[in-house]
Amino acid sequence: MNRFDYVRAQTVAEAVSAASEPGAAYLAAGTNLLDLMKGGVTRPNRLVDVTHLPDLDRIERLPDGGFRVGALVRNSDLAYDPTFAKAYPSVAEALLSGASAQLRNAATVAGNLMQRTRCPYFYDPASACNKREPGAGCEARGGETRLHAILGWSEHCIATHPSDFCVSLVALDAEVEIAGHEGTRKVSLDAFHRLPGDAPQHESVLTPGELIVALHLPAASAAFADHSRYMKIRDRTSYAFAVVSAAASLRLDHGRIVEGRLALGGVALKPWRAREAEVVLAGAEISETLFRQAADAALVAAKPSGDNAFKIELARRLIVRTLARAAAGTPARMPALPASAFASEKDTLHA
Repeated sequence: MNRFDYVRAQTVAEAVSAASEPGAAYLAAGTNLLDLMKGGVTRPNRLVDVTHLPDLDRIERLPDGGFRVGALVRNSDLAYDPTFAKAYPSVAEALLSGASAQLRNAATVAGNLMQRTRCPYFYDPASACNKREPGAGCEARGGETRLHAILGWSEHCIATHPSDFCVSLVALDAEVEIAGHEGTRKVSLDAFHRLPGDAPQHESVLTPGELIVALHLPAASAAFADHSRYMKIRDRTSYAFAVVSAAASLRLDHGRIVEGRLALGGVALKPWRAREAEVVLAGAEISETLFRQAADAALVAAKPSGDNAFKIELARRLIVRTLARAAAGTPARMPALPASAFASEKDTLHA
């Protein structure tokens, strides 16, 4: 690990100023950043510790019925908050399907949004990677690509975004509150992460020094609470990133879908909002045929980035399964194996 300066910020303004220097990085729980530093994947010359910033660890119910979740709220605290979980059950299910309990107890909301890809070529400093070193090339192209992207990839990068949390958030129109030199601004989470294009090193819309201070969930998205699920296919049921995941939320009226939301994970360098599928779902009567049509629409632009064509069919089947579970209704209690295709709805964790 290289030498670096350490700054403990006491205010948001102080943090933004300190992190505006080239080579600076923010530090909260460090569950991803410290691994990258130890492996020599990233070498910041300054760490700005934001863990002592005031009021960023609060979950607030807003007057309009929405929620403002501080950037330093721990993943487990958010998942187990009863009021939040009741309003946005698919978000709680996604959080509880990610990592281990120890990591969820440490990892923060903002850190989850900012986590880096788990592409093995990105993690290997000996491999060419345009994300790590712009212009170096992408050694994943022609390499082992089983877990790589099937949507939105380019010749410069075929990596995927690893978050479960973000997939459910994108489906519910979450917004990111960002502080910078010019004050604060809000950006939809769907627009927050970037696709690789020809500059995969730029992973989000953040500019130097900008800091995520909160996440906003709109009150309108709580209308999906009765029919909202997250599902995740992974190589092992615990402690694994998604091969493919899906978040589905529906508003129903006597067997007809008034409005549907669908997002996918493990398929692109950002959480993928499947708006084409939502158009198919709107106003239609529930049926397996409808769900298959929605899955086809969601994946119309999908193409393998190597030896991963199976992910397209896997995603198609998972979409159908997730929509069917959402249509059946959100369970009264969290499944004992959150988001798992093998979970028994009879075994539960908590209300």
